[in-house]
Amino acid sequence: MSLIKSISGIRGTIGGRTGEGLGGVDIVKFTAAYAQFIKNENNGKAGKIVVGRDARISGPMVSHLVIGTLMAMGFDVINIDLATTPTTELAVVGENADGGVILTASHNPIQWNALKLLDRNGEFLTDAAGKEVIRIAEEEDFTFADVMDLGDEYVNNTWGERHIEMVKALKLVDLDAIAKADFTVAVDAVNSVGGIVIPRLLKALGVKNVVELNCEPNGHFAHTPEPIPENLTQIADLMKSGKADVGFVVDPDVDRLAIVMENGEMFVEEYTLVAVADYILSHTPGSTVSNLSSSRALLDVTRRHGCEYNAAAVGEVNVVAKMKETGAVIGGEGNGGVIYPELHYGRDALVGVAIFLTLLAKSGKKVSELKKTYPPYQIAKNKIQLTPDIDVDAILLAVKDKFAGCEITDIDGVKIDFPESWVHLRKSNTEPIIRIYSEAETMEKAESLAEEIKAVIASL
Repeated sequence: MSLIKSISGIRGTIGGRTGEGLGGVDIVKFTAAYAQFIKNENNGKAGKIVVGRDARISGPMVSHLVIGTLMAMGFDVINIDLATTPTTELAVVGENADGGVILTASHNPIQWNALKLLDRNGEFLTDAAGKEVIRIAEEEDFTFADVMDLGDEYVNNTWGERHIEMVKALKLVDLDAIAKADFTVAVDAVNSVGGIVIPRLLKALGVKNVVELNCEPNGHFAHTPEPIPENLTQIADLMKSGKADVGFVVDPDVDRLAIVMENGEMFVEEYTLVAVADYILSHTPGSTVSNLSSSRALLDVTRRHGCEYNAAAVGEVNVVAKMKETGAVIGGEGNGGVIYPELHYGRDALVGVAIFLTLLAKSGKKVSELKKTYPPYQIAKNKIQLTPDIDVDAILLAVKDKFAGCEITDIDGVKIDFPESWVHLRKSNTEPIIRIYSEAETMEKAESLAEEIKAVIASL
């Protein structure tokens, strides 16, 4: 069993003994702690909390516990039920709520679930706020409401359609161009909420021909849900057969977007943000932001437009903070997470789909031809499983010492930049692993760089 408390929320495997996984008592305790935190921020007053969930099979159980606990803490709950992460973020602002809880473990396998916690702006809690929630939970420093002060539940199933309408209304989304291109689009939604919203979005954008794969929101993931090449063989085979012009793959909560080219090859998740940023910058020049583990291609494309790029620590909240600080017009993470402030400060696959289809339609190119217009990098994603005896801080220090003569960034783990490559070593916020990301002009060089880092770790 696993239970991870981090900047990304409270995430764990369902069941087990209290404190060892995300069991019933753990769900209640952390939900109550979050409610108490919001109440403390509101001078002791309870208000409204939005709750949305992905289609995991544990979702209904977790939802009942979370909603009941929030009501027991005195909060009214706006239950938007099956909803994407970005939809829930928008609903918090639209409902003038005091916060939100998204029940999703994102790309994690079926046995996982999580409480992702939002502030009144529909954005993830800061690191300091998240730590305060954890403190309240650990000390059980929360007080339930008296019987006359219990909250109520209100069900609102309109937010998926409202989200689609907001995306359609974006100035840089060209509905006429998309409709005239007459695309056939394949979608793999891993049997979660993307299966509801992405086909509807495509039809709303003017796409008449949609090929649906794994779009039944039953929570039985058809493959490992992280949208990376080894998990996407089904849609790759479909694309190779020539049945679609482009394929879109989303993770269970639809904040990440991977693209499959017409030849069945991956556009590469890192390049989702690169392509979207290229289109945005061509119309609204400004700065860009991605995290330290994202491809250097965004920096290259940003400079091609004569604009400024900045890097942030990994984690959506960190990227958003840097975007606000620099006034970025587009940003996100290299895992396919597009953040477009014109709509909201959250990773949003619906925005990614709409902007990419507009770019593709206006370019007149095939997806593979469009990919060739971007700097060619290969990124290798390796990991080391953590055990209790592994001293992560000692590992990071050893790596810094080994490469002391290089350009090093240590705001989030250790990133070493070389003239034509880089490697980033950091502890994951969502899994008990150390991630080792490396990028170079070829996969062979990227993997070789990762092996060099692994050798340093092994020497410890």
